[in-house]
Order: sequence, then structure tokens, then C-alpha cells
Amino acid sequence: MPWNEPGRGSGGGGGGGDRDPWKGGNGQQPPDLDEVFANVQRRLKKIMGGGDGGSGGQSSGGSGPSMGGLLILVGVLLALWVVWNSIHIIDESERGVVLRFGEYSRTLNPGLNFTLPRPIEEVLKVNVSQVRSLESSSRMLTGDENLIDLAFAVQFRVFEPEKFLFNVADPEDSLSQAADSAMREIVGTNNMDFILEIGRGQIALDAQELLEEIITRYDPGIEITSFNLQEVRPPAQVRSAFDDVVRAREDQIRFANEAQAYANQEVPEARGRAARVIEEAQAYREAIIAQATGESDRFVAILEQYSLAPEVTRERIFLETLEAIYGRSSKILLDVSDSNNMFYLPLDRMGGGSGSASAPPPVPLMAPQEQQRITSQADPRARRGREGR
Repeated sequence: MPWNEPGRGSGGGGGGGDRDPWKGGNGQQPPDLDEVFANVQRRLKKIMGGGDGGSGGQSSGGSGPSMGGLLILVGVLLALWVVWNSIHIIDESERGVVLRFGEYSRTLNPGLNFTLPRPIEEVLKVNVSQVRSLESSSRMLTGDENLIDLAFAVQFRVFEPEKFLFNVADPEDSLSQAADSAMREIVGTNNMDFILEIGRGQIALDAQELLEEIITRYDPGIEITSFNLQEVRPPAQVRSAFDDVVRAREDQIRFANEAQAYANQEVPEARGRAARVIEEAQAYREAIIAQATGESDRFVAILEQYSLAPEVTRERIFLETLEAIYGRSSKILLDVSDSNNMFYLPLDRMGGGSGSASAPPPVPLMAPQEQQRITSQADPRARRGREGR
């Protein structure tokens, strides 16, 4: 029946026309909160087996809860407890290891998972994405019987949670002891100078490989991600002496680098100069060879022409030689006859004219036959003397 059914007043047969629960009996005021809680309490008592409270506050039924009500309440609580212990939400970075009566049963993947309630099954959550770290420091003996202080850190993560929980009693403590043992073995096989100066990276790599080999025997379900040497130093009593040695070696390395840089600068320049000298010598050699070859070819060509016409070739060579000799002379003396001499004077250069700046033109030469003909015409006695001879 609706709350406010039309046609039903306060005097109707239904016991009131306004059935709105948010209004009082007269339809104007809401019910009191104390009265609401009292009604709820009476209903709970009814479920538990108690009587409803009367006007005088005394129960009309029994004074205590019944066995049936207790069983119902226990059943509800048990159901809630079963649901609470059977549903498990595993994060993406976790894995759930299920134990059935204390024994490993299975591994739960991320997401919503269901198991049997405790104490039948129990879930242990293990973070498999977190990178964990172990740090350790100790004094160790090197291969050359020197003491050295080292501090190192091992970073690892769990990749098999069931092995991490059950194969080793305390996997992190076992890993710490194995790391210390591996480091002592590596340090004991190397000299102190190597460890302090250039061998830190190699020492860390060797120690990580040995540590992985050791933990493989125990199979703790962990993976080594990095092995770092945080501090490597000699004991405090001799640290100043070792610092001096280190500084001296650093100076040695610096001087060697400077010398190498100077060598890298000077050697290419010297090689360049040597290459230039070699190229110049090669060019000179080729030029001399080419000149000699040309002169020999010229001599062969002249020889061929001389063999064909000896007189003409001899005369041409004679004229070319006189031209080359007299062309550089400022005074020329010609033996025209036995008693007469003819001088050639460069009047253009002697007068200081414009011709002095340039070389004089070559002297015209005449053949010996032409010279004899001119001489004979000029001096008949010389001609008769030559004919008599």
C-alpha cells in the first residue's frame, strides 16, 4: 500500500492515512533518532531470541539470547571471515606463495586470486621487482701481503619467490657472507697497487662472477644485478705514504701524456718536411733525367743529320756556336785577313741610349766563303798570296 494513499484519513479503518516513514503520526514531525535506534535494538534482540521491550522497559519473553540466534550470528561471522581469508589481490610487483598446511603449494600471479581460508592455506607475498641492496666493509689481505680497507655494495632482486623463502634459511645473510668470501678471494690474488689504481673495475667484475657462481650452488632464487666497490683505501697508518706514491704515479702519467702529445705534434711535421724534401729530390731527379735524355736525343738527331750532310751540318753548328758566344759580348774582333782587323763597337750601348737596357741584337755572321770573296775583292795581293799557296 502506498505511503500517502488518497482517501484515508486519521479516522479510517487502516490506522492512519499518511504512511510516510519520514513523518510522524500527525504528518508534521520526523521520528526521533533514539526511537529509530531503539527499534533496531529490539529487532536484534528478537533475532537473538529476546523479547520485545514493553512500555515499562521489561521484556515480555526470556531475558537472554537463544542458542539459535547465537548460531546464526556465528555463522555470519564465520562466512565473513572465510571470504576475507579466501580472496587475495596480488600487486603487479609481487608474487603470492601459497602454503597448504605449511607446505609449498603454488605461486599466485598478479591480480585477483582465491585460496582456501586459513589455516588450510596461507599466502605469503614477495616483492620481485624491488632491487635490494647489501653493503659491507672489511679489511682484507692482498696478494703482495698488504692490508687494504674495502667497502662494497651488492644489489640483487628476487626472481623465484618460493626458492627465496624455502631453499635458504636467511638468504640475505647468506648472500652477504658469500659476497665477503668472494671479495676476499679476488683481493687475495691481486697486488695492492693494481687494486688501488687501475683494477677497481676489474676487481668488481671478477667478484660478481665468483659470487654468482657461489650462490648458484645454494639456489636461493635471487639474481645479482650489480657489484660495486664503494671505497678502496690503504690503512690509516700508511695512507699518507700511499697518497704520495699515488701522486707520483699520477705525475708520471701526466708527463708521459704531455710527451706523447708533443711527439704527436712534432712527428707529423717532421714527416711532412721529409716528404717535401723527398718530393723535391724526386722532381730534380726527373728533371735532370729529362734534360739528359733531351740532350742525348738532340745529339743523336744532329749525328743523323751530320751523317747525311757533314759539311752543311758542320757549318751550321759552327755558326750557331759563334752566335751563342758573340751574342753575349760587347766587343767582337773578326780576323778578316792576315793583316787587317775589324772591330764591332756597340755604339747604341756606349752612347747610353735606350738600347742599353736590353740585350744587343745578335751580330750577323757570314760564311767563310763569303768572307774570302769579300776579302779578295778588297785586297788583290791577299788573293794572289792565297792562290800561290
